Order: sequence, then C-alpha cells, then structure tokens
Amino acid sequence: MCGIAGYIGPRNAIEVVYDQLKRLEYRGYDSAGIAFLDGGEIRIIKKAGKLSELRNALPNGSVSANLAIGHSRWATHGGPTDENAHPHYDQFDQVAIIHNGIIENYLDLKESLSHKGSVFVSDTDTEVAAHVIGQEYATGVPLEEAVRRAIKQLRGAYSLVVVSKREPNKIIAVRHASPLVIGLGDGENMLASDIPALLPYTRSVYVMDDHQLAVLTEGGVAITDFDGKPVDFAPMHVDWDAESAEKGGYAHFMLKEIHDQPQVVRQCLAGRIDGNEIRLDHVFGDNVWIDIDRVSIIACGTSYHAGLMAKYMFETLLRLPTDVFYSSEFRYGDPVLSPKSLAILVSQSGETADTLAALKLLQDRRVRTLGIVNVIGSSIARQCDRTIVTQAGPEISVASTKAYTAQVLCMALLCLHIAQVREMPGVRIEQFVRDLRSLDTLIEQIFEQEAKIFAIADKIKNAKLMFFLGRGTDALVALEGALKMKEVAYVATQESPAGEMKHGPLALIEPGVVAVVGATDATMREKLASNIKEIQARGGKVVAITTEEDTLMARTADDTLVVPRTHQPVLNALLSIVPLQLLAYETARLNGCEIDQPRNLAKSVTVE
Repeated sequence: MCGIAGYIGPRNAIEVVYDQLKRLEYRGYDSAGIAFLDGGEIRIIKKAGKLSELRNALPNGSVSANLAIGHSRWATHGGPTDENAHPHYDQFDQVAIIHNGIIENYLDLKESLSHKGSVFVSDTDTEVAAHVIGQEYATGVPLEEAVRRAIKQLRGAYSLVVVSKREPNKIIAVRHASPLVIGLGDGENMLASDIPALLPYTRSVYVMDDHQLAVLTEGGVAITDFDGKPVDFAPMHVDWDAESAEKGGYAHFMLKEIHDQPQVVRQCLAGRIDGNEIRLDHVFGDNVWIDIDRVSIIACGTSYHAGLMAKYMFETLLRLPTDVFYSSEFRYGDPVLSPKSLAILVSQSGETADTLAALKLLQDRRVRTLGIVNVIGSSIARQCDRTIVTQAGPEISVASTKAYTAQVLCMALLCLHIAQVREMPGVRIEQFVRDLRSLDTLIEQIFEQEAKIFAIADKIKNAKLMFFLGRGTDALVALEGALKMKEVAYVATQESPAGEMKHGPLALIEPGVVAVVGATDATMREKLASNIKEIQARGGKVVAITTEEDTLMARTADDTLVVPRTHQPVLNALLSIVPLQLLAYETARLNGCEIDQPRNLAKSVTVE
C-alpha cells in the first residue's frame, strides 16, 4: 500500500512528483524519496520519516528535471530507514526503481545475484528487483525489454516503475496484482498508485490491468502485455472532487476499506506462502514453536475479536492451550504465565495504550512476545521480541474492517507455520493453503450481493435492538458484527452464542427486534434453526448468513445472505464478516450517521 508517483513532461517533474506524493501520503508515510535526471545522471534523494523530511532535502526549485519518479513507503521488507527508502539503484547505477507490493522469491534471487557480484545496501526486496533488471539491462536491450525479462523471474504481487539514465525520455511501469494508474495529458504523462495524485494535472486516466507493461514518454503512452503484445486501452474521464478521489470514488472510507479486502488478502499472503509451505521463519526459530506450552493473546476491540478466532485455530488445529485477554484487564488478573508461554499482542495501530501496558508486564515477567500490527514503526512493533506486519495498508475509518481480516489471516498463517514445525497429524495444510489463496476471489463474489445486503439494511434500519448470534466460529464473528453496528449505526446490540438465548437474553425479544444469525457451519444449522424459531415466535425478525449450498436457512429465516464455502469452518465464518460490515455501513448511512468518525470514538486509543 505504498504511494507511487511519476511524471514526464515540460513542468518541473521534481515538484510535480512531490505534490503527487503529498496527495498519496495516506498510503505510506514511514519514508519517501524521489529519483530524477540531473546532468545525465540519476539522482536519488530519500529520507526516513514523514514526507516533510524529504521536502527539506529537495533542491527547492534550484534544480529542474523533465522526468522524475517518487515513492512514499509503507515498510514491509526492512525497517523505515534512509537506506531502505525507495527509489533504489541497480548494481550499475544505470536504472532506478520504485515498487509497491512484495517479491516473494527475493531471497533466492538475492543469493544468486550476490554470487555474481551484486552488493546490496538495503534490506528490501525492491533493491533485489532493481538488480535483476540491471542484470538484464546490461545485455544491451532496451529498458522495456530488460524489465520484461526481469519480471519473468519475479514471483509475488507488485507494481514497478523504472527509469534509466541511458534512455532519459521514458518511464516504464508494470502492474502485477498491485494498483497502478496512468494519467494522460497534452505533451505530458504521469502515473500514480491512486487517482487523487493525478487530478490536479489531468482528468483522463487509465487504470492498468494485471500483467500489463506501460511505456510513458512526453508524447504518449504505449501498453503491452508481459510478452510484448500491444494492448488497446481506453482512458476514462474522472469527475470526482479531491475528497472523493482519496476515497477511490466511494462515499466513505469505511466502504472503500471494506472493498479493499480482496487486495488486503493478497498483500497479507504475499511472500508468506511458498508452494504449500508457510514462510514465517523470521518470527522465531523452530525450537521456540516446539517449546511453547501456552499462548496468551492480548488485544482490544476488533483485535480482541480476531484473537478469539486465533484461539479457535490454535486449540483445534494445534491442541495448544490459548487464552484471550482484554488488554485493559490483563494486568489486573495476575495472569498465569510460564517461561514457555508465548504472548501475542494484536493492535492495528501498534500504539494502543492498554496493550502497551500489558507488554511492559510481559517483559517484566520475561515472557516471549510477538506483535501483530499494521504499522511497522509503531511502539508495539519496536518493543516486541518479534513482529508480524499485517500489510493491510493505512486504515482511515475509525471503525476497523480490513484490519480485522488481515489480523485473522496472519494468525492463521502463524498457526499453519507452527503445525508445519510440529508436524501436527491431521492438519491438512495443503488444503488450508488452497482455501487461503482463494479468499480474495471469494470476497469479490460477496460484493456481487451488495444491493441485496443494502436492501436488507433498509428493512432493519429502525430496529431498536439487534441480536448478533451464532455457534462455534460464527459466534465469534457475531461479536465483531455487533461491534460494527453499534460503532457506526449507534444501534443497541446484544451478542452471544445462540444457545445462550434461553438463559436470559430471550426476555428482550419482542416485535421490532432483529436478530442477525451466522450459520456458515453446517454442523450447527439444525440447532440454529430451533433458535431462530424461538425468536420468530416472540415477534422478532431474523437475517441469516449462511453458505451457498445451504437450503435450511432460506426456509427458516426472514432474509438470507450467502457467502461462498471453503473447506475450513473458520474461513467460512471469516467470509461472513464482509456482509456484516456492509450491513452496518448501510444501516448507518440510511440513518444519517457520521460513518468514518463516529461520535465519542477515536481511531487509536492511546490513553488508558
């Protein structure tokens, strides 16, 4: 989710690209850099920190260039340092590149290039890609051909932008499962990772498709596929205002971030699955995973709900005892922690005050700590023994959506990695991996039902109370669905396992009450059907979320939504969060609520 910018034309490209990066700062803000042509050489200026650090280092108009590329970084490989900031040179200082995404096989490529004499100055996968391009470019082929040859050696999801001092009048851009947009002007052309960066300069844009390579010059743009075959393309006219453009044309950041989730799945998995093997070797050595006897997950809010899903996986797949604690309560319960414990601290921001306080206690007790965060330079990321970055990209809306999905996926990957190390019998890792790889497509299929979901929201928008129910993993997702509804739509909710209804909550059912019931687990549906009948008998209405092969819920509930089915109950339940998020969003919109900044709430809770 980095910011990418590029310009070729008569304006001062350095200033244009910096302005583009300002408009993309929400996509990445731990470092930034610009490469431009200066006296026949490629000059790179880059700085760790906020974009203002780069501004202070730029020549302030004393140098002008007709071509430049720029990058604002959301760090993945390598921390936020000057050396790891983009752009990067190749091994011969002939080309410079910027990159969004992940090169999965960068370690193998790096080793091979090192044997051929390459010396690397950063920890990034991007510099490895630069050296692969440089190796091909050294054979004397045109820049676009060198890039075309190089990308056939790269595995992953990425977009690349490349310039050369040998061919100073062109920019090469490649899209492979990572967004890239071209802006077309009169005697000038430009590119960016998102449309807002282009709008001050042109309203004519083309969103590149996967497996396309573009050559930008002042006079025009040519696009081919990866084999060099020309591609006809039709620009579109954008008439969004700047605020709408930052939201990708969506009315609210929350809706945009819900729709980001297929891409988030791809980014979360990229570089972490090699064939059927989970690659999390950087976290702890195998001896740690064999040694641990208990896991404690500490989190707040949405992250706590993700932790409950992890508990289910750790206990059912690994038979590893797992506790989930609210961060705000962890210190006050005198938790039982052994030298063989592992504590996992989950936080979108990495700055949650209660979770940081829990981390201090864990450090005092000398317990191993693993952070799962979305911000690489955050306090939790820096202070934990090891960290997994969710790679969900910046999340602007206060109500967290895509971060939840990314957190659950990261903990699923961790669980499978431990299963590999421990050689757990009965854990079908290959099938689980196939299901994980399919999630992005399955979420996209759910969006095809958006109109139906919104129509149901219109039916239930006036409910004075909503129940969120389920059994098994559906009961865990119900907690998160309820949280979204109360956060953004201000609807009072009651959430619990469906079997607990008879132990008190059923007293609240009366006409006007709505129950949203998760029913993605086929083994639980008959019992859920009985719970539904109990609600309907007392005047309540029921919306059921089930999987596509089910017919029972359609005959039982008042309204039914379906999600695609995988072989994993936990992933079926995870898919159901998407319609729950959309249901909360549309209920809030219909009721005129402030969606992205709901009353009384903040994005990051930095006080106890």
